[in-house]
Amino acid sequence: MKKLLFFSLSVTFSFFIATTRSASEYDSPKPRSETSLHSDSIPELNQQILDFVNTHLKKKVGRGECWDLAAEALNQAGATWNHKYNYGKRIDPDSATVFPGDIIQFEGVKLTFVKDGKKSWEQMYHHTAVVYAVKSAHLFDIAHQHTAALGKKVGISTLNLDEVTKGKYFIYRPQFK
Repeated sequence: MKKLLFFSLSVTFSFFIATTRSASEYDSPKPRSETSLHSDSIPELNQQILDFVNTHLKKKVGRGECWDLAAEALNQAGATWNHKYNYGKRIDPDSATVFPGDIIQFEGVKLTFVKDGKKSWEQMYHHTAVVYAVKSAHLFDIAHQHTAALGKKVGISTLNLDEVTKGKYFIYRPQFK
């Protein structure tokens, strides 16, 4: 019974709760904005991660858990990581450039924003995503799965780090073995 309870809790904590944004805001891949980085400036390994994500949009990766997308992309690209939640070299988005293909790990994060004139929120208790496009220093499109809006298929949504009001997030640069 304890093992079943642990599994149930681990699934619950890895689920991204989207309480106010509709599925239509998440499920269709968005073209990279003109302000996103050009592919020739993206590190080679990050480009391999993006290529993996692009071939798996609207598909389930692994068991459909959020971290399966990052894990399988890193493994296929031959990256070094600890097979837990350390996906490479940790970077600070305030002092280093974030590239598409970097991995974000969320822990107890709450996002607060205004939508249609009303204060709204989302939570990411324990969630993993891949930076899909960089719009500005704190504004990204992210690729992820296992969300309320997307289910267990890979989709794209927008993340504004300035909307984080609680919790922590860590951004990792994938590294070669």
